Amino acid sequence: MIRWLPRSLFSRMVLILLGGLVVAQLVSFAIYWEERGQLMMRATGMRSAQRIADIVRLLDPLPHPERERIVGVIDSPPLRVSLTQPPLAAGQAGSENQEHAARFAAVLRRFLGDGWPIVVSVSSVPAQWPPASAYGGPGPGMMGGPGMGRPGMMGGPGLTGGPGMMGGPGMYGFGPPRISFVVQARLTDGTLVTFDSRQPADAASWPYRLLLSLTVLLVAVIALTLVAVRWVTRPLKTLAEAAEKLGADIERPPLDEKGPLEVSRAARAFNTMQQRLATFIRDRTRVLTAMSHDLKTPITRLRLRAELLDAPELRAKFVKDLEEMESMVQATLDFMRGLEKREPAQPLDVTALLESLQEDARELDGKVRIEGHALKPYHGHPQALKRCLSNLIDNAVQYGKSATIRVEDSADRLKICVRDEGPGIPENELERVFEPFHRLEASRNRGTGGTGLGLGIARNIARAHGGDIVLSNLPAGGLEATLTLPRHGRQAQAAS
Repeated sequence: MIRWLPRSLFSRMVLILLGGLVVAQLVSFAIYWEERGQLMMRATGMRSAQRIADIVRLLDPLPHPERERIVGVIDSPPLRVSLTQPPLAAGQAGSENQEHAARFAAVLRRFLGDGWPIVVSVSSVPAQWPPASAYGGPGPGMMGGPGMGRPGMMGGPGLTGGPGMMGGPGMYGFGPPRISFVVQARLTDGTLVTFDSRQPADAASWPYRLLLSLTVLLVAVIALTLVAVRWVTRPLKTLAEAAEKLGADIERPPLDEKGPLEVSRAARAFNTMQQRLATFIRDRTRVLTAMSHDLKTPITRLRLRAELLDAPELRAKFVKDLEEMESMVQATLDFMRGLEKREPAQPLDVTALLESLQEDARELDGKVRIEGHALKPYHGHPQALKRCLSNLIDNAVQYGKSATIRVEDSADRLKICVRDEGPGIPENELERVFEPFHRLEASRNRGTGGTGLGLGIARNIARAHGGDIVLSNLPAGGLEATLTLPRHGRQAQAAS
């Protein structure tokens, strides 16, 4: 399940907050819907009980013809009235509705009093009523009275030809079940008045206003959540970007230390770390540069003194060792200078640079071939990049017989691959060769010269531009050095 989670902290926080909010809204709506149904039932039951009590009091003192006339007037949904129904057996409702029947009977007796015996039955009925025209026409009514076209609700088949409300479905069509109260009251002269009362159609409708309110609330909270999470995670994004750029430019501008307490403390700690690292690197570079520079003077004196030696063989050995020492000192100075950015960044024609290096190699009988070209100039330090590419090409020509340069340019990066035809190097040495003064005895003969700093200098220059150099052995033999340089904002910031 973890792999399906978003990778960014912003997306995960938004998912958790919105997921919790949606679940809370659904639970709240479910609780509201349940309570709303119960309240609507109680309110409808109170109104129906009050109306039934008033009708019983109205019909009780009237003669039978007048009662029929009054019933014909008030007999309409959602309260149906009949004077012709047979007695309703007490407890006819199902066991699940006995509690509703008892509550409705208690409310009705509170409005009506104990002067009129009553029987209450409750059942679940379809939600929709038939149209008014369905009740018109000759014949007995729904409950056996006039105005209906079929026999009554309790005595025979219902309106649609099937059993009535108390007998089963078929009377009101289809829809979600709803509570229907059937009440039978006995008047003073013994006449039975039967009432069929059910909730109005709008009692079971969806609460659209509530849904609209919840939707508006959900949208508002989502918007605030996005703003709040973005506001909280932005300092982390800024800190991550600063840490990434720190490897390319130790002298980058410090972070802004404003904002909440935790953010300002993190920015202050990061700036302190950057300052200490920059100071350490500057001090180390200064010391090594000074030592390498100072070594040139005694080496020069030793060279002069070696020339005074009488033995030719001994003098040749001294001169060879001194030349090697001088080469190492010069390489160390170049390595230290590669850690500093002394020249300004500017647009550079990479294709022209590679062609000039190709001509330089040909003058020394080196075989260099170029494939592809850069699509546009690269913004960087010209001399540093020249030294980086020169080191890679020199290594390929010196140790691999020839160099094939392949240029791949795109909108986001510039990739330059330098291949040779040499024996390659062991896989466990592909990274170690970038370490200063690290040499390979087997694949790189020490007698060919070199100090072990060339690849290290090249990688330092590449990383100073926001890129990197990776070595890999080719399947058909040979070594490939891949220089990758980013373009656009990151490259410009790294090179500036």
